[in-house]
Amino acid sequence: MAPSYPQDCRYADSHEYVRLEGDLVRVGITAFAVEQLGDIVFVELPDPGVAISQGTGFGSVESVKAVEDLLAPISGTVEARNEAVLASPEELQNDPHGEGWLLLVRPSDPSQIEGLMDAATYSGKVDGH
Repeated sequence: MAPSYPQDCRYADSHEYVRLEGDLVRVGITAFAVEQLGDIVFVELPDPGVAISQGTGFGSVESVKAVEDLLAPISGTVEARNEAVLASPEELQNDPHGEGWLLLVRPSDPSQIEGLMDAATYSGKVDGH
């Protein structure tokens, strides 16, 4: 069964998603990315206050199969990181679009969100992989 992708998110080619929440954006990786990685054993995320730039690395996810760099879907400043995922990386697998979020970011250019794919476009891209 193909994973579903929430309609209220926008998606990057590199399989990160963003969800606008007021002035902040919640960032995570998609169910597709989690499925491809397999059993996740370690997550590395930046500290609050760190600036991230669209398209550049901001951390990594390590599984028993591979280490994948996380690429920032938008530019901004990290307001918070999900300490629960750092402590228990399996949270990311259990609920990647919910409790398994990675960062809360204050976007420096909110218009970047419009350049990301909607759920239907992203689903079409990955379901035909």
